[in-house]
Amino acid sequence: MIDGLIAGRLDGSAKQGTAKTSDTYTTAKVKATAGNGETLLCSVIAFDDKAQTALLALDDGDSVAVSGTLTPKVGTDKAGETRPTLDVVCHIVLTPYQVKRKRQAMDEGDE
Repeated sequence: MIDGLIAGRLDGSAKQGTAKTSDTYTTAKVKATAGNGETLLCSVIAFDDKAQTALLALDDGDSVAVSGTLTPKVGTDKAGETRPTLDVVCHIVLTPYQVKRKRQAMDEGDE
């Protein structure tokens, strides 16, 4: 098991679903830039209510950071080339809105 933090941009919209157990989950795709400049597509699934709400509030192309359990995989792109991918079971979502709100709260506390 690998715990990690992935930062990138939302690719498309997050989608919510319901499992056979009646529990809800949210899936999303995040495009992250790898160290070599290539784009890495990460498949994200969230079960936590706060993480789901944060993902569903985002639009295509919004910046996002997700933290959770990572599973490296290999996928095939539309051109038929194999590429590395990551599956992420997301525990925490951090968006620019949340960062701005926390900075404001910290600034207010300094006064």
